[in-house]
Amino acid sequence: MSNEDFYNEISMAIVDLEEEKAVEYAKKAIKENMNLLDVVEKGFAAGIRKVGELWEEGDFFLPELMRGAQIMQNCLDLLMPHLKSESEKITQGIVVIATIEGDIHSIGKTIVATMLRAYGYEVYDLGADVPAEKIVDKAIENKADIIGVSALLTTTMIGQKKIINILKEKGLENKFKVIFGGAPVTNTWVKECNADGFAENAIDAVKLVKSFQGK
Repeated sequence: MSNEDFYNEISMAIVDLEEEKAVEYAKKAIKENMNLLDVVEKGFAAGIRKVGELWEEGDFFLPELMRGAQIMQNCLDLLMPHLKSESEKITQGIVVIATIEGDIHSIGKTIVATMLRAYGYEVYDLGADVPAEKIVDKAIENKADIIGVSALLTTTMIGQKKIINILKEKGLENKFKVIFGGAPVTNTWVKECNADGFAENAIDAVKLVKSFQGK
Protein backbone atom coordinates (compact mmCIF):
# COMPACT_ATOMS: atom_id res chain seq x y z
CA MET A 1 0.00 0.00 0.00
CA SER A 2 1.37 3.40 -0.99
CA ASN A 3 1.51 6.27 1.48
CA GLU A 4 -1.30 8.05 -0.38
CA ASP A 5 -3.49 4.95 -0.16
CA PHE A 6 -2.71 4.72 3.56
CA TYR A 7 -3.71 8.35 4.09
CA ASN A 8 -6.96 7.71 2.23
CA GLU A 9 -7.67 4.67 4.42
CA ILE A 10 -7.16 6.79 7.54
CA SER A 11 -9.42 9.51 6.17
CA MET A 12 -12.18 7.03 5.39
CA ALA A 13 -11.92 5.50 8.86
CA ILE A 14 -12.63 8.94 10.34
CA VAL A 15 -15.49 9.64 7.92
CA ASP A 16 -16.97 6.18 8.58
CA LEU A 17 -16.56 6.78 12.35
CA GLU A 18 -14.56 3.57 12.77
CA GLU A 19 -12.52 4.29 15.87
CA GLU A 20 -10.85 0.88 16.21
CA LYS A 21 -9.55 1.04 12.66
CA ALA A 22 -8.40 4.67 13.02
CA VAL A 23 -6.49 3.88 16.20
CA GLU A 24 -4.80 0.89 14.55
CA TYR A 25 -3.69 3.14 11.68
CA ALA A 26 -2.22 5.60 14.18
CA LYS A 27 -0.29 2.80 15.91
CA LYS A 28 0.92 1.47 12.55
CA ALA A 29 2.20 4.89 11.52
CA ILE A 30 4.17 5.19 14.77
CA LYS A 31 5.55 1.65 14.54
CA GLU A 32 6.71 2.10 10.96
CA ASN A 33 8.30 5.50 11.66
CA MET A 34 6.21 7.24 9.04
CA ASN A 35 6.20 11.02 8.61
CA LEU A 36 3.61 11.71 11.29
CA LEU A 37 3.02 15.29 10.16
CA ASP A 38 1.86 13.91 6.82
CA VAL A 39 -0.14 11.18 8.53
CA VAL A 40 -2.00 13.77 10.60
CA GLU A 41 -2.50 16.32 7.83
CA LYS A 42 -3.22 14.03 4.87
CA GLY A 43 -4.99 11.32 6.82
CA PHE A 44 -6.66 12.24 10.09
CA ALA A 45 -7.10 15.97 9.45
CA ALA A 46 -8.39 15.35 5.93
CA GLY A 47 -10.92 12.93 7.40
CA ILE A 48 -12.27 15.29 10.06
CA ARG A 49 -12.45 18.13 7.52
CA LYS A 50 -14.61 15.85 5.36
CA VAL A 51 -16.79 15.14 8.39
CA GLY A 52 -17.16 18.90 8.82
CA GLU A 53 -18.16 19.30 5.18
CA LEU A 54 -20.77 16.54 5.50
CA TRP A 55 -22.15 18.29 8.57
CA GLU A 56 -22.35 21.60 6.70
CA GLU A 57 -24.14 19.88 3.81
CA GLY A 58 -26.68 18.29 6.14
CA ASP A 59 -25.54 14.71 5.50
CA PHE A 60 -24.11 14.43 9.03
CA PHE A 61 -25.67 15.70 12.22
CA LEU A 62 -24.22 16.86 15.54
CA PRO A 63 -23.73 13.32 16.97
CA GLU A 64 -21.63 12.34 13.94
CA LEU A 65 -19.60 15.54 14.15
CA MET A 66 -18.99 14.95 17.84
CA ARG A 67 -18.09 11.31 17.28
CA GLY A 68 -15.67 12.10 14.47
CA ALA A 69 -13.97 14.78 16.56
CA GLN A 70 -13.63 12.40 19.50
CA ILE A 71 -12.11 9.66 17.34
CA MET A 72 -9.60 12.06 15.86
CA GLN A 73 -8.72 13.42 19.30
CA ASN A 74 -8.11 9.89 20.60
CA CYS A 75 -5.77 9.25 17.68
CA LEU A 76 -3.99 12.58 18.19
CA ASP A 77 -3.44 11.63 21.83
CA LEU A 78 -1.44 8.65 20.56
CA LEU A 79 0.44 10.62 17.92
CA MET A 80 1.23 13.87 19.73
CA PRO A 81 4.08 12.60 21.95
CA HIS A 82 5.86 11.39 18.81
CA LEU A 83 4.94 14.47 16.78
CA LYS A 84 6.53 16.72 19.39
CA SER A 85 9.86 15.00 18.82
CA GLU A 86 9.87 15.87 15.12
CA SER A 87 12.13 18.85 14.50
CA GLU A 88 10.09 20.91 12.06
CA LYS A 89 6.53 21.73 12.99
CA ILE A 90 4.60 24.14 10.81
CA THR A 91 1.64 25.82 12.46
CA GLN A 92 -0.96 28.19 11.08
CA GLY A 93 -1.14 29.96 14.43
CA ILE A 94 -1.49 29.42 18.16
CA VAL A 95 -4.89 29.32 19.84
CA VAL A 96 -5.72 29.21 23.55
CA ILE A 97 -9.27 28.02 24.09
CA ALA A 98 -11.40 27.42 27.19
CA THR A 99 -14.88 27.44 28.66
CA ILE A 100 -15.15 30.32 31.10
CA GLU A 101 -15.27 30.02 34.89
CA GLY A 102 -18.62 28.87 36.28
CA ASP A 103 -19.51 26.94 33.13
CA ILE A 104 -18.77 23.22 32.88
CA HIS A 105 -19.97 22.72 29.29
CA SER A 106 -17.09 21.50 27.16
CA ILE A 107 -18.33 19.42 24.20
CA GLY A 108 -18.68 22.30 21.73
CA LYS A 109 -15.39 23.85 22.79
CA THR A 110 -13.61 20.49 22.42
CA ILE A 111 -14.96 20.04 18.89
CA VAL A 112 -13.73 23.53 17.98
CA ALA A 113 -10.27 22.70 19.35
CA THR A 114 -10.14 19.45 17.39
CA MET A 115 -11.26 21.10 14.16
CA LEU A 116 -8.68 23.88 14.55
CA ARG A 117 -5.95 21.27 15.03
CA ALA A 118 -7.18 19.59 11.84
CA TYR A 119 -6.57 22.84 10.00
CA GLY A 120 -3.01 23.16 11.26
CA TYR A 121 -3.37 25.33 14.36
CA GLU A 122 -1.50 24.67 17.58
CA VAL A 123 -4.25 24.58 20.20
CA TYR A 124 -4.00 24.78 23.97
CA ASP A 125 -7.33 23.54 25.30
CA LEU A 126 -7.56 24.58 28.96
CA GLY A 127 -10.84 22.73 29.58
CA ALA A 128 -13.98 24.02 31.27
CA ASP A 129 -14.64 26.26 34.30
CA VAL A 130 -11.42 28.23 33.70
CA PRO A 131 -10.87 31.65 35.37
CA ALA A 132 -10.42 34.58 33.00
CA GLU A 133 -7.03 35.42 34.56
CA LYS A 134 -5.72 31.92 33.80
CA ILE A 135 -6.87 32.11 30.18
CA VAL A 136 -5.04 35.40 29.67
CA ASP A 137 -1.93 34.12 31.47
CA LYS A 138 -1.84 31.00 29.27
CA ALA A 139 -2.24 33.11 26.13
CA ILE A 140 0.73 35.25 27.18
CA GLU A 141 2.78 32.23 28.23
CA ASN A 142 2.22 30.38 24.95
CA LYS A 143 2.53 33.47 22.72
CA ALA A 144 -0.94 32.85 21.35
CA ASP A 145 -2.41 34.60 18.35
CA ILE A 146 -6.02 33.94 19.27
CA ILE A 147 -8.01 33.47 22.48
CA GLY A 148 -11.27 31.53 22.21
CA VAL A 149 -13.73 31.72 25.12
CA SER A 150 -16.94 29.71 25.35
CA ALA A 151 -19.92 30.47 27.58
CA LEU A 152 -23.07 28.36 27.39
CA LEU A 153 -24.88 30.14 30.20
CA THR A 154 -26.07 33.75 30.24
CA THR A 155 -24.86 33.96 33.83
CA THR A 156 -21.27 33.20 32.82
CA MET A 157 -21.05 35.44 29.74
CA ILE A 158 -19.69 38.24 31.92
CA GLY A 159 -16.53 36.16 32.17
CA GLN A 160 -15.98 36.65 28.43
CA LYS A 161 -16.09 40.41 28.91
CA LYS A 162 -13.68 40.04 31.82
CA ILE A 163 -11.09 38.62 29.39
CA ILE A 164 -11.24 41.85 27.38
CA ASN A 165 -11.02 43.98 30.52
CA ILE A 166 -7.96 42.12 31.78
CA LEU A 167 -6.23 42.55 28.42
CA LYS A 168 -6.97 46.28 28.53
CA GLU A 169 -5.60 46.56 32.07
CA LYS A 170 -2.40 44.88 30.90
CA GLY A 171 -2.18 47.00 27.75
CA LEU A 172 -2.58 43.89 25.60
CA GLU A 173 -5.91 44.62 23.92
CA ASN A 174 -4.24 44.57 20.48
CA LYS A 175 -1.99 41.61 21.22
CA PHE A 176 -4.56 38.86 20.62
CA LYS A 177 -7.66 38.27 18.56
CA VAL A 178 -10.41 37.31 21.01
CA ILE A 179 -13.36 35.26 19.81
CA PHE A 180 -16.44 34.08 21.68
CA GLY A 181 -18.62 31.00 21.39
CA GLY A 182 -21.72 29.63 23.07
CA ALA A 183 -25.46 29.55 22.56
CA PRO A 184 -26.28 32.93 24.18
CA VAL A 185 -23.51 34.85 22.38
CA THR A 186 -24.57 37.39 19.74
CA ASN A 187 -22.96 40.02 17.53
CA THR A 188 -24.36 42.67 19.86
CA TRP A 189 -22.56 41.10 22.82
CA VAL A 190 -19.32 40.82 20.85
CA LYS A 191 -19.47 44.52 19.94
CA GLU A 192 -20.34 45.50 23.50
CA CYS A 193 -17.27 43.65 24.75
CA ASN A 194 -15.03 44.89 21.92
CA ALA A 195 -14.15 41.30 21.00
CA ASP A 196 -13.16 40.29 17.47
CA GLY A 197 -15.98 37.93 16.57
CA PHE A 198 -18.02 34.89 17.48
CA ALA A 199 -18.88 31.55 15.94
CA GLU A 200 -22.05 29.52 16.31
CA ASN A 201 -20.35 26.18 15.59
CA ALA A 202 -16.98 24.54 15.00
CA ILE A 203 -16.96 25.06 11.25
CA ASP A 204 -17.71 28.76 11.61
CA ALA A 205 -15.01 28.99 14.27
CA VAL A 206 -12.42 27.64 11.83
CA LYS A 207 -13.56 30.10 9.15
CA LEU A 208 -13.37 32.98 11.64
CA VAL A 209 -9.88 32.07 12.82
CA LYS A 210 -8.66 31.64 9.24
CA SER A 211 -10.09 35.07 8.38
CA PHE A 212 -7.60 36.65 10.81
CA GLN A 213 -4.60 35.39 8.89
CA GLY A 214 -2.63 38.14 7.26
CA LYS A 215 -4.33 40.81 9.37
